[in-house]
Amino acid sequence: MKSLQYLNKYLFKYKGYMIWGLVFVIVSNFFQILPAQVVRWSIDMVVENISTYRFFKGSGNQVNYFGSFSASLLFYAALILIMALLRGLFLYLVRQTLIVMSRHIEYDLKNEIYSHYQQLSVSFYRRNNTGDLLNRISEDVSRVRMYIGPSIMYGMQLVSLFLTLIPIMYAISPRLTLYAIAPLPLLSFSIYYVHNIIEKRSTEIQESQSRLSTFVQEAFSGIRVLKSFARELDSGKRFLDESNVYRYQSVRLTRVQALFYPLMVGLIGISTILTIYAGSDEVIGGRLSFGNIAEFVIYINLLTWPVTLLGWTSSMVQRAEASQKRINEFLQTQPEIVSEKNLIRAIEGSVEFKNVDFIYPDTGIHAIRNLSFRVQPGSSVAIIGTTGSGKSTVAALTARLYDATKGAVLIDNLPIQDYQPENLREQMGFVTQDVFLFSDTIYNNIGFGIGSAQQEAVVHAAQQADILDNINDFPEGFETRIGERGIMLSGGQKQRVSIARAIIKKPSILILDDALSAVDTRTEDRILQNLKEEMRGRTTMIISHRASSAKLAENIIVLSDGSVMEEGNHDELMKKGGFYSDLVARQLQPSAAENV
Repeated sequence: MKSLQYLNKYLFKYKGYMIWGLVFVIVSNFFQILPAQVVRWSIDMVVENISTYRFFKGSGNQVNYFGSFSASLLFYAALILIMALLRGLFLYLVRQTLIVMSRHIEYDLKNEIYSHYQQLSVSFYRRNNTGDLLNRISEDVSRVRMYIGPSIMYGMQLVSLFLTLIPIMYAISPRLTLYAIAPLPLLSFSIYYVHNIIEKRSTEIQESQSRLSTFVQEAFSGIRVLKSFARELDSGKRFLDESNVYRYQSVRLTRVQALFYPLMVGLIGISTILTIYAGSDEVIGGRLSFGNIAEFVIYINLLTWPVTLLGWTSSMVQRAEASQKRINEFLQTQPEIVSEKNLIRAIEGSVEFKNVDFIYPDTGIHAIRNLSFRVQPGSSVAIIGTTGSGKSTVAALTARLYDATKGAVLIDNLPIQDYQPENLREQMGFVTQDVFLFSDTIYNNIGFGIGSAQQEAVVHAAQQADILDNINDFPEGFETRIGERGIMLSGGQKQRVSIARAIIKKPSILILDDALSAVDTRTEDRILQNLKEEMRGRTTMIISHRASSAKLAENIIVLSDGSVMEEGNHDELMKKGGFYSDLVARQLQPSAAENV
């Protein structure tokens, strides 16, 4: 229960629901117990008056006696009906307090987890897969809610019913009480044991279903590859094997589930038989009446369901404890990117790296080695290099997705750690190498850069990114829905939408991380010419493996293995005849096909 103590703050927050829920549980139990006593009165009245009724047989007094007798029975019946309705009303109020409380806590907990997720650094998401993150905010929270809601509710009902009912039963007959409740602990333990087996096998089925769904999703997503390699039969065989595993586990679960109801009914029957046996002996001895036996049978049935739920509730608490422990692991993970001075200010755009080293914490890759350079406010720099030279790492450090292992990154001559991360990133436009678009309209994807964008701003950004003509060619224009991760668009179109999303912010620092890799050189030229206006007056970092992307930059930095190999403008680097000039020569050299 240690992990579940984290929820105490929510239980205290909604303590009003808890208190009223307990009151309604106690009142509903009162209207649950009292009808059994009315049944006892009714049966005893029948037993005591049946001989008198028969005594008047054949006379008019019998009819009169029956009228008086039946009126009393009807009164008892009406009383039982009224109490049943009142119990139903208070059970409704129980759910409107305790179950509603659990839904409020579920809502708060999910929002807390989601808010905490957004504060965690990129390295956290590299260490944990998306499925696990989703599972903790959905499945684990749902299990916790079952503890907060149904488990607490049934626990209250069980405790209050036992505290009320057992003294009443004991006052009537201690011996009969012992016989009546003797099988109940066995019932509770049996249900607990069976439910644990059911839960374990249900988890195995969920895992099998997850594997099966993942396999089918990959098969259909990669259907073109599957067909081009003629692997349909092999894919079908793998699907059959996974389906057989799922079927086998489902049958195993069904066999255990089949034990649940017969086990419960059998143990209830044993308890009833013992009650009638012991009660008959008490009646013969003149210590109890026939009504007491009926009353005890009703009491047994009242206790059966809460005791049955005791095993179920115990299992739910264990599941909730395990789930809350998993949730706490992430909630107790502290954000690695925090502000030291929480500085909020408008930035001019100066960027400086001072002897920066960076090692990725999750992989140990030494991406940046003693890197130093400076970008003046409003100027542009191109960072060129081969794959793995550290270009994208420079962009990530500038946006403070990571903190440098050694050295310092300065924005406007102040350590980047001084700035509030959200304030800093709001003033940056970042086009990442791995383009991500939302399953929404093109308009909303471009406007995402500033939250709520005017039509003119969206159109202008699309025009500057050279995507406007493509958008106008779509039947629905800007309202075209682009599907999951922008699947309806080509690679170049996705990159250009991403560029439009960045420049619509009019950022102080614009970072283009290999943002033109999926477009041809002609389109690249048009975009770069359009970006001239956007680059004017703002700091721009163009990161690319193409030399052609660097021609607009005032300064060019060539990286190799995380260190500066060459630095200067285009003309200076061409004169040096080093790596950059060779790269330009190779990339601008006509292809063999063009020479034919």
